Amino acid sequence: MTGIRNIEATNNDVIPGIYSKIASPNLNGEDTRTNRITVARRLSGLVLLTATLALTGSLAFGVTRGAAPRPSVAPPTAEVVNKAEQHLLEIGYWAGPAGDRDAQRARCAILAFQRVERRNQTGKLNAADAQMALAATRPNPRETGYSHIEVDLQRQVLFVVDQKVGVTLVLPVSSGSGKLYTFEGKTSRAVTPRGRFTVYRKVNGWRKAPLGMIYYPNYFDQGWAIHGSGSVPNYPASHGCIRIPISTAKELSDITTVGTVVLIYD
Repeated sequence: MTGIRNIEATNNDVIPGIYSKIASPNLNGEDTRTNRITVARRLSGLVLLTATLALTGSLAFGVTRGAAPRPSVAPPTAEVVNKAEQHLLEIGYWAGPAGDRDAQRARCAILAFQRVERRNQTGKLNAADAQMALAATRPNPRETGYSHIEVDLQRQVLFVVDQKVGVTLVLPVSSGSGKLYTFEGKTSRAVTPRGRFTVYRKVNGWRKAPLGMIYYPNYFDQGWAIHGSGSVPNYPASHGCIRIPISTAKELSDITTVGTVVLIYD
């Protein structure tokens, strides 16, 4: 736009001078009527020149009245999506065939993948996500060399880490919201503890905890646990526990023993 303003400023400076010359009452001794005709013709030419310069400046600086609409990207085919989901299963994301749980498993895997890769959290693969999933590699844990569980609070994901393989399972989670809540007359802040812990107690199935029903809890610090929940939104929302989808809770509990190290970090 700077180029256009320069052109306009130049024209504004030049036009009065030209007009004063072509509108002079004596143009080579011609009469007044001839003067008027000459002035009109010269002004017409000047207007055309000014318009041409303005248009040239606009094109040079990419100024257009309306940008062409961006072409829409076609969604991935079912075959591409299936291949992407299968690949996510192979590199540790909780996906793949599991009877009537196919849709739940796929959504969990895609959400976890989108969080790890910092994509939009939709639970579905668009064309760009599918291509990225096909090229993805197994996520890297913070620590290696021993079997343990890691919870990345920033990305809101849980890694099950095997001593030899590395990450074998990735789940979406929802941790402490950071908000204040009151229970039995005591006000506390919903914060998930950070640090290194160990699983010291496990409960099979549902348990009625003080703050609500939890599924297959694995306790790692005081009353805090990794447990299944019917509400695992795309943001921290718990009272401090690590929520995981109900459909994943039993499977995680089955591979988690008492004494398993739980590493929680931002």
